[in-house]
Amino acid sequence: MKKFVKTLAITLVALSLFLTACGKSGETTNTGDTGKKDETKKLKVALLLPGTINDNGWNATAYNGLMLIEKDLGAEVSYAEKIPQSDFEEIFRNYATQGFDLVIGHGDEFADAGMRVAKEYPDVKFLITSTDKFQGPNLASENTNPAEMGFLEGVVAALATKTNKVGAVGGMELISITAACEGFVAGAKYINPNIDATVTMTGDFDDALKAKEAAKALITEGADVVMLDADQAGLGVIEACQEKGVYAVSSISPQHELAPDTVLGSGISDVPLAMELVAKHVMDGTFEAQFYELGLTDGAVYFVPNPKFESIYKDKLNEVIEDIKSGKINVAELIKK
Repeated sequence: MKKFVKTLAITLVALSLFLTACGKSGETTNTGDTGKKDETKKLKVALLLPGTINDNGWNATAYNGLMLIEKDLGAEVSYAEKIPQSDFEEIFRNYATQGFDLVIGHGDEFADAGMRVAKEYPDVKFLITSTDKFQGPNLASENTNPAEMGFLEGVVAALATKTNKVGAVGGMELISITAACEGFVAGAKYINPNIDATVTMTGDFDDALKAKEAAKALITEGADVVMLDADQAGLGVIEACQEKGVYAVSSISPQHELAPDTVLGSGISDVPLAMELVAKHVMDGTFEAQFYELGLTDGAVYFVPNPKFESIYKDKLNEVIEDIKSGKINVAELIKK
């Protein structure tokens, strides 16, 4: 029965894509071997998501990127959310066969499936976010430097703590999550080498209760600032911090409005900016199968403060940001220490 339901779900996605393609004109097509697009045709961009677009974090920010591409580039867009890993290849193929010019897998968990499918559709461009894997001639990757984001969060946490203990709760042990947590520890220790900075991985992006319990364990051990980078599950961390009367620092997108008395601010990974950049390359024929990395100096990583608390860390954080931009602080080197 489960196999039948899975097959039916995939069939419905394929049918939906087919009807969408048949019901709209202005599809983008390659013109010759130059890689340039017919300017009278619309760019078509599809997005594959591991979670839901309303998670206030990782998946939501990619959805915002898709909407930015639609608005700024006039693209025709489509997305599929909460896709199980067993269906990655099938959904990639569904979009590729329906004439989409760029198909984006949001997260390095899509890399292997994307690389396999890309070989089958050399005229379609593929992009995998949050990884450095790429494959000629048509699969690129991009990353908004998560280590730099985490570093800023660690700086803020170290400046706000009174117990000299801070913690981080990550979701699955993916490259981006691990790098952000490593950056968090490095940032905290940059401010105070003797600080106790602990990282916990829940192995899950959806279970808010598990993330909440992980945060409560850190708080019980003395942490009075907890960073979260766990997508939808991260909301459980904020709830734990609210209940225990300690601070939280959120990741990927601004979340201080969810808990204005708890969230110090948010480290931002501007996925929409990076996605639009690659889409522009596809649109103007300059796309290359390479790793596109954007960071703080590109405006793709930054920190959004909660105005209620920014006086705690504003001056020192701005100093650190300028030192990273100038090269005085090398986040990657500090993480290695």
